[in-house]
Amino acid sequence: MEKLGKSVLTLPGLQSEELTKEVIAAAIEVHRHLGPGLLESAYEACLSHELTLRKITYEKQKSLPVFYKGIELDCGYRMDLVVDSRVIVELKCVEKIAPVHEAQLLTYLRLAGIRVGLILNFHAPRLMDGFKRLVC
Repeated sequence: MEKLGKSVLTLPGLQSEELTKEVIAAAIEVHRHLGPGLLESAYEACLSHELTLRKITYEKQKSLPVFYKGIELDCGYRMDLVVDSRVIVELKCVEKIAPVHEAQLLTYLRLAGIRVGLILNFHAPRLMDGFKRLVC
């Protein structure tokens, strides 16, 4: 797990909606340079770099434990990016965002105690047509 935050500044005063707009803008910049067709890991690395350039804090591949009947279980779940401890970003490279992808993000939001999440599908010809913002 790579954690950034000490050397990268948080954009002060940004509400979750403004923060998600900043993340989407960063993702559009990555998609504009790379286009569709690469592996999710390439987009994750480039989006991480773009967020760093924009001085937005994030954690990469953050572990998500499952709590069951009073015990913590490490089931191997990882969130692609957690931006400023307030937005979970799940990256996809799929034909289209499916209900199972939304269910996954909603579960991650609930388990992490975070209210806002983004699904970014880099396989879309235009990234603006390949993202969903979910709030729980």
